[in-house]
Amino acid sequence: MEKIPMTRAGYAALDSELKTLKSVDRPAIIRAIAEAREHGDLSENAEYHSAREKQSFIEGRIKELEGIISLANVIDPSTLSGPIKFGATVTIVDEDTDEEKTYQIVGEPEADLEKGLLNIKSPIARALIGKEAGDSIEVRTPGGEKSYEVLSIKYV
Repeated sequence: MEKIPMTRAGYAALDSELKTLKSVDRPAIIRAIAEAREHGDLSENAEYHSAREKQSFIEGRIKELEGIISLANVIDPSTLSGPIKFGATVTIVDEDTDEEKTYQIVGEPEADLEKGLLNIKSPIARALIGKEAGDSIEVRTPGGEKSYEVLSIKYV
């Protein structure tokens, strides 16, 4: 299996979610299922079916997180420097609108565009890899071609 690159913060967040699912959510849903069973006929018991559905989701998420964590390759961006690579925090400006955006390039499981965490497999991140401050990039997005200039690169 291929290793999954991720930052220390991303790994900690996934590990924390896994621990919460195992120590809080799983026991709570087991209690809810037991309680719903006490209400009698399971074929028409909405509480029971809802709890079983939630249990299925929790168990699936636990398996997913365990798989991701087992393949994690934790990279500390503060030990890196130079051109843009995984872990870099990059400030870019849209050459058409002069709108500035700052992203950190992270692994797929921890990506969250609203928090400025850009998936390394995204078109923008792929275009940024290897570039330096002052370089321009062209990115094909669903909205058409976009041009960006790299303003700064930090490894924090």
